Amino acid sequence: QVQLVESGGGLVQPGGSLRLSCAASGSIFSIGPMGWYRQAPGQERELVAVSTRRYETNYADSVTGRFTISRDNVKKTVYLQMNRVKPEDTAVYYCYADIVVTMYDRPTRYWGQGTQVTVSS
Repeated sequence: QVQLVESGGGLVQPGGSLRLSCAASGSIFSIGPMGWYRQAPGQERELVAVSTRRYETNYADSVTGRFTISRDNVKKTVYLQMNRVKPEDTAVYYCYADIVVTMYDRPTRYWGQGTQVTVSS
């Protein structure tokens, strides 16, 4: 079955950097958009960044200029480079990927398990 496994979360000081990774594995025919959401306590899940298969990207206004999304289609992995982080970036970050399992299927959205990012001095 298809799995998305995240890594790279943790504690970082304001102004610092962190890199998240999310690798897809299993029976996969193709992967469309991959991206990241985040959810802070008491808040709704927010789209942070998305990358299409052709590397087109889009960002939330709150992270534009600080975060960079990238992907490696061979490794089936999406990354989120977080620079100049702020306390308000503290959240659980979830990756997702729209995956086609066989050539006969439609895309299905799969999610990572979530990784905690805490920005604090």
